[in-house]
Amino acid sequence: MEKKTSPLRSLCIALAVIAALVIYAYGFQVTKVSLEETSNPIRQERFIRILRALAKPDLITYEKEEFIVEAPIQIPCPTGGAQSHAPDTSKPYITVTPACAEPKGEVTIEGFNFEPNTNGPLNFIPPSGVSLKMESIQTDSSGHFLITTNLPKRPSDEVQTIRAITRRNLGAPHFSRNAIETWEKIVETVFLALLATTFGVVFAVPLSFLAAKNIMSPINSPLTSVALSILFLPTGLALGWQVSGKIGELSQTVGDSVPINLVGVVLIPVILWYAIRWALPPVEETTPAAALRAARLTVLLFALLLVIVFLFLLANLAGLMGNAVIASLGAFGFLGKFLASLGELLRFSITLISALTGAGIVNTIAGKLGQNIAEKTSAPVNRIVNLTLGALAGAVLFALIGAGIDWLYELENPFYTFTLPSLIGAVAGFITASALSRNATLPIGLVIYMVTRTIFNALRSIESLVMVIVFAVWVGIGPFAGVLALALHTIASNAKLYSEQVESIMAGPIEALTATGANRLQTIVYAVIPQIVPPFISYTMYRWDINVRMSTIIGFAGGGGIGFLLQQNINLLNYRQASAQMLAIAVVVASMDYLSSAMREKAV
Repeated sequence: MEKKTSPLRSLCIALAVIAALVIYAYGFQVTKVSLEETSNPIRQERFIRILRALAKPDLITYEKEEFIVEAPIQIPCPTGGAQSHAPDTSKPYITVTPACAEPKGEVTIEGFNFEPNTNGPLNFIPPSGVSLKMESIQTDSSGHFLITTNLPKRPSDEVQTIRAITRRNLGAPHFSRNAIETWEKIVETVFLALLATTFGVVFAVPLSFLAAKNIMSPINSPLTSVALSILFLPTGLALGWQVSGKIGELSQTVGDSVPINLVGVVLIPVILWYAIRWALPPVEETTPAAALRAARLTVLLFALLLVIVFLFLLANLAGLMGNAVIASLGAFGFLGKFLASLGELLRFSITLISALTGAGIVNTIAGKLGQNIAEKTSAPVNRIVNLTLGALAGAVLFALIGAGIDWLYELENPFYTFTLPSLIGAVAGFITASALSRNATLPIGLVIYMVTRTIFNALRSIESLVMVIVFAVWVGIGPFAGVLALALHTIASNAKLYSEQVESIMAGPIEALTATGANRLQTIVYAVIPQIVPPFISYTMYRWDINVRMSTIIGFAGGGGIGFLLQQNINLLNYRQASAQMLAIAVVVASMDYLSSAMREKAV
């Protein structure tokens, strides 16, 4: 028995078809689809000319020998007619028939004794000397050509000139200047992508753990620890910043002395080795005395200061040695410059690393202090402490947010950027502390996870083509701006991919290590990292492939690389030169695809 079609179903299908037709019809109108333009003869001629130019990339050239032959022409015809012109038939010559004509008049131009199978322009030369192209000539096997064309509208009482130019190749073919520039820019593009990928991965790997829910969700802390960490966070940052600044100033006093920097770089690691071994001994059977613990903590702090000194001395030594060997290395002077640049990069990073380290140390101490307060105080005292610290922490947190907004938008109104946020934060912190019980903990890990993911999503939504415009203002137009833009986009994209891979690992190894009493760092090192190394390598190689392709585009916005050269040639309508750059991009992208595939097969 055949199933009858429902009238309502048929009506819905008909309405859906009509709606689709309306949508696509409106789409044609919005996008201005016009098939009539494709049959426009002028547009067809231009399109074919561009295609033919693109099919002949400017890669190979010859030394040229040029032949210039001229013949007179008068526009309009003078009274009594034009004077006759007897060419020298023993060498290349052209004839113009008739020898005079009205503006826009038709003439026949014939050439003899030219080099066989050569080509070139046929130009009109007015009294001003400006060359106006009329036609292109192509000689046959006997060196002859015949062209019928119209004269330009350039009347003059003076005799004007028709000039034929032909060229022939001399010697062996060689790479054109455009081919050499294309090679230089494509190499720049590949290394631009390599540096951007490297910098991006260095930051994306550690940040990816902050964006992994399975790693961050178990992290919970009592309100007291969280509040003290927030209160002491600015102190830790400022302390680390100030300490590194003072040590950096002291290191400058020996900055020009290679022997002193070298001795420091050699001796400090030895001192650190013995200091850390004494301060962090193997498992002890008895608990050490308080004085010994204090001494060990002091030694560890001293070791931390020595690490900062070592880094500054290492930066000084790298800069001195790099600059010293640039001239002696000759063509390999870039190695010395690279070493000096590493020293500058290290010096630039020390202050930031020190500030973060100071914040981490102070927050660790504050967190442990808060844990002790929560565990060892009575319920009424703990309640008062939580309410007080909650209000203070909320005020500090909102004040910091207000300070950031004030710096960004230049409001310069302390009431709206400091006082009001502090009051709102204090009320919010007080209410939060009131709602929590004594044993309650805050999901600090999930908060960090959500904030990190939000930042990554925001950065990924901004294309590197837009980022490079901002960086070009900061560091100038060139490949360095492209490296920074691609690196920032790589951090956001790869950190998300890495974090999702961390979230998909097997939970068994983590549970097994946790059951043995391993801390969080040991769990990550021995249970998480072994499972994520192969996919991390795969994602990194794939990102390099993406950055190679993206680096050809960001050049349009000032990011350097071959895209910058391609944009110039397209703007100047040099389609043969642009075709060479397009060909180079296609070859490099295809080669990178095969290379990355082969490397992934071997590494994963």
